[in-house]
Amino acid sequence: MKELLDSGNACDIYVFGFQEVVPLRAASVLGTEKSKVSTKWNSLIREALNKTEANERIKQIEEENNFRCIISKQMVGILISVWIRTNLQPFVRNPSVSCVGCGIMGCLGNKGSVSVRFQLQETSFCFVCSHLASGGKEGDERYRNSNAAEILSRTIFPRGPLLDLPRKILDHDRVIFLGDLNYRISLPESATRQLVDKGEWNAVLEYDQLRVELMEGQVFEGWQEGTIKFAPTYKYYPNSDAYYYGLELVKGQKKRAPAWCDRIIWYGEGLKQHMYERVESKLSDHRPVKAIFSTQVGVAYKLKALQNFFLSERFDQHIIKNRLEMHSNDKDDFSCNGRYSLHLKDI
Repeated sequence: MKELLDSGNACDIYVFGFQEVVPLRAASVLGTEKSKVSTKWNSLIREALNKTEANERIKQIEEENNFRCIISKQMVGILISVWIRTNLQPFVRNPSVSCVGCGIMGCLGNKGSVSVRFQLQETSFCFVCSHLASGGKEGDERYRNSNAAEILSRTIFPRGPLLDLPRKILDHDRVIFLGDLNYRISLPESATRQLVDKGEWNAVLEYDQLRVELMEGQVFEGWQEGTIKFAPTYKYYPNSDAYYYGLELVKGQKKRAPAWCDRIIWYGEGLKQHMYERVESKLSDHRPVKAIFSTQVGVAYKLKALQNFFLSERFDQHIIKNRLEMHSNDKDDFSCNGRYSLHLKDI
């Protein structure tokens, strides 16, 4: 985990999305949630984010900027965990979770999503951690599109005590969809391998199913993705840098052409992506991906409190007071903007 967090804790919010944290066997899919698994992952995240120093003064400063988990939820193998700086936690409201199973019989949780939402100041955020249908045959992308459509339509959040909170994913101000989306390359396996071996990513991406969906499809209409400048994230031989086709396969194992299965996309205004890359971890047959965003957040201040804030020795009191009075005829609230940074990882 410490190797994955190489940004020096420069962000205010960290969102971790995992898939297959438990084996997708019948006992896992039909059994009870393995809480020990999520507890272990959250413990590793906490340890990595909140590094301490021997110097007590430094330690005290760090504790003020420590990260706390505001929401975490697991459904079978899907796990999402959201962490925020301690000094921002008082401004977080209405965290909630919604799970959608799209797997066996169209409802079990071996495939589907775990979505979390919360309000930071006056802005609502929604993060969707998903694991969509697999399959590399022609036409299998329809199952992934169907899963995504189900997630967007069936995910429902509570309206809140004042009945004013967004209920659907796309009703939120900032939406990010991350996970093993499982979209493949619509090329013959041999052609995909040749282009990947040559490192010709742009040529391969022209046939990327998710990219086509983002540009021409219906399910992800209006969604955005950053520029991909990294190698396909799937499928690797375990504990190796070699793609699955590059080594001798055991009899009966299926061949897997490389693909960018692991993605982070977003919807709506107010998000700016600064980094989008993969991580060279050999934890599984996938390579994790991560992204860093900055976002604007609306902040509502009572006019009197804001006036008291501005009326200090650093400002011209007469000018500030006149301007405040000009805008105070009918409203006692107005919004300002704050900036926060997000760090997302799909593992």
